[in-house]
Amino acid sequence: MKEGRDGQRSRQLFLLSLTALGVVFGDIGTSPLYALRECFLGLHRYPPTEVNILGVLSLIFWALVLIVSVKYLLFVMRADNRGEGGILALLALLKPWRSRPGGQRTMLAAIGLFGAALLYGDGVITPAISVLSAVEGLTVATPVLQPYVLPATLTILAMLFLLQKRGTAAVGALFGPVMVVWFLVLALLGIRGIILMPHVITAVNPGHALRFFQDNGWGGYLVLGAVFLVVTGSEALYADMGHFGRSPLRHAWFWLVFPALLLNYFGQGALLLANPAELTQPFYHLAPQWALYPLVLLSTMATVIASQAMISGVFSLTRQAVQLGLSPRMRIIQTSPEEIGQIYIPAVNWALMAAVMGLVLGFRTSSSLAAAYGVAVTTTMVVTTLLAFFVMRERWRWHPATALVVTFLFLLVDLSFFGANMLKIGEGGWFPLAAGGGVFIALSTWRRGREILAARLQENVESLERFLAGIAANPPLRVMGTAVFMTGGLGGTPPMLPHHLAHNQVLHEQVVLLTVVTEEVPRVPAAERVEVALLPHGFARVIVHYGYMQSPHVPVALRQCEPFGLRVDMERTTFYLGRETLIPTREIKGMTLWREKLFAFMSRNSLQATAFFNIPPERVVELGQQVEI
Repeated sequence: MKEGRDGQRSRQLFLLSLTALGVVFGDIGTSPLYALRECFLGLHRYPPTEVNILGVLSLIFWALVLIVSVKYLLFVMRADNRGEGGILALLALLKPWRSRPGGQRTMLAAIGLFGAALLYGDGVITPAISVLSAVEGLTVATPVLQPYVLPATLTILAMLFLLQKRGTAAVGALFGPVMVVWFLVLALLGIRGIILMPHVITAVNPGHALRFFQDNGWGGYLVLGAVFLVVTGSEALYADMGHFGRSPLRHAWFWLVFPALLLNYFGQGALLLANPAELTQPFYHLAPQWALYPLVLLSTMATVIASQAMISGVFSLTRQAVQLGLSPRMRIIQTSPEEIGQIYIPAVNWALMAAVMGLVLGFRTSSSLAAAYGVAVTTTMVVTTLLAFFVMRERWRWHPATALVVTFLFLLVDLSFFGANMLKIGEGGWFPLAAGGGVFIALSTWRRGREILAARLQENVESLERFLAGIAANPPLRVMGTAVFMTGGLGGTPPMLPHHLAHNQVLHEQVVLLTVVTEEVPRVPAAERVEVALLPHGFARVIVHYGYMQSPHVPVALRQCEPFGLRVDMERTTFYLGRETLIPTREIKGMTLWREKLFAFMSRNSLQATAFFNIPPERVVELGQQVEI
C-alpha cells in the first residue's frame, strides 16, 4: 500500500515537474540564445581571450548557483502565502495595507508595489527579445534572410497575442514536452562544444572570475550587466510557484534545467576558445550546418512558450492587483474550467501587444534589446530581498542578527548586478523603468484614491442601529422580493439605502447589505466563503470572502447563504449599486490635482461592478452621486 502511494506521488511529481518546464522555465531557458554573446558584443566589449571567456563563464556559473539555486529555489520560495509566490504574495504576508499612511508599513507597501510594477516592464521585453533572438538564427544559415527577420518576428508575436483569447489549455499540453526537447538539445549542443576544449569546465573555479575582475578593473564590473541576462527568469520562478509547488520546481531545475544551461553556456565558451570568430552567434554555431533550420524552428517554439508564460504571468499579476484593490476593475475571462490560473484580460493583452510591437520596431535587434533587459528585474530582485527581511523577522521570528546577515549576503549579490544594470539606462534601460514607473503611478493613485473616496463616503454615514430604529418607529411600505445593497464598508448604513428610501418611500420585504472582501490569501475555501448576520425588520448583513486569486460571483455566494437562514430568490431580487461621479478639487486634502484627475479618469473607465461581480445586469439599479475628492 505504501509503495503504491509512493509510486503515485512520484508520478505526480514527475508530471508537475514536466508541466513546470513549459510554464516556468521558458524565460531563463531561452537566455542561451543571447546571454553569452552579449558579454562580449554588448555595451562593454572585451576580446574573447581565454582569460575573459573563462572569467565570464565563472561569473555565469556562480550567478546561476547563488541567485537561482540558493536565493530563490532554496530560500525565497519558503516565503509563500498559502502556496502562492511572487512579490504581491510576499507583500500580502506582511499586510502593509493595514496601517496608517506615512508609517513604515506604508513605505513597505510602496516599495513592494514598485517592484511588482516593474514586472510589467519585464513582461514587455521578454517576448520581444526572446522571439527576435530566435528568428535571428536564420541569418546564420544564410545572410540572404536578414530582411525577413523583423517581419517574421512581428508576425509570430501578432499571432501569439491574437491567440490569447482562446486560452492556453489546448497548446499548454505541448509546452512541457517541447521544453524537455529544448533542454535536451541545449545539453547536447553544449557537450558537442565542450569536446572541442574540455578544460573549459575549470571555469567553475571562482578564481577565474576574480582574475577577470583583476585584469579588466572597472570595466569587468560593467560586464555584470550582460552576465545578469542568464538569470532574468528568476523572479518568474517565484511568481509561478503557486501553480506547481516548491518540490516540482526544484526537481525540474536541479535535474534538467540547471545542468542543461550550464552545459550549453560552457559549450559556447569552448567554441569561442577554439574559434573566437564565431562570436556573432555562438549558440547557433554549436550546431552542425544541417541542423540549423530545425534548431531555429525549435528555438522559435521555445521562445514563444517563454513569451506565453510571461504573458500569462502578467495576466495573473493584474488579477491579483485588481482583487487587492490596487487596480481598477477589468474584464477577466476564465479560459479553462479546470485551471484557475488560465485567464485572459483583453485590455492588458492589447496594451502588451502594442508595447511589444513598438519595442521590436524601435530596437530592431536582440542585441539592442539586451541593453534594456535586466534593469527592471534587478530592481525587483532587490525589492524581494528587502521584503524577505521583514518576513524573516515578523513571520519566521528569526533573530535580528541572523536576518541581517542573510539579507546582507543576498543584497551584496543583488546590488552588484543592480549597479551594473543601472549603467544601461541610457542605452534602453530607461524603457522598463519608465513602463514600471507608469504602472506604479497608476496603481498607487488608484489605491490612494479609493482610500480617499471611502473616507469621503463615510463622512455622513448613519449608524445601522439608528437607521433600523427609524424603520421600527416609522415603518415604510414593504414590497415583495429582496433588495441587495452592495457596500464596501463593514459598518454603518450604505448611503444608497436611505437615499433609495427617501426617494421611493418603500423597502423590499427582505433587505441584504452585502460586502465583498478580498482577503490577503490566494484562495478562501467555499466553506469559509460567507458570513451571515440576520438583523431585525427583515434585514441581513452578508460578508463574502474571496482570495486575491479568485474571481467574485455574487449570485453564487448568495445561494451559499441558505444554510444560514437567508434565502434569496434571484428571480425576485434587485441589486442596488452606487455609482460615484468624482469631482477633483484643490479644496479637499488628499492627492495632487493631476493624480485626482487621473483617479477620476480610471474610475470612469473601470469595468462596471455588475460585470465584475457577475451580477445579472437586468436586475441592477444604479444610484448615482457626485463626490468631491
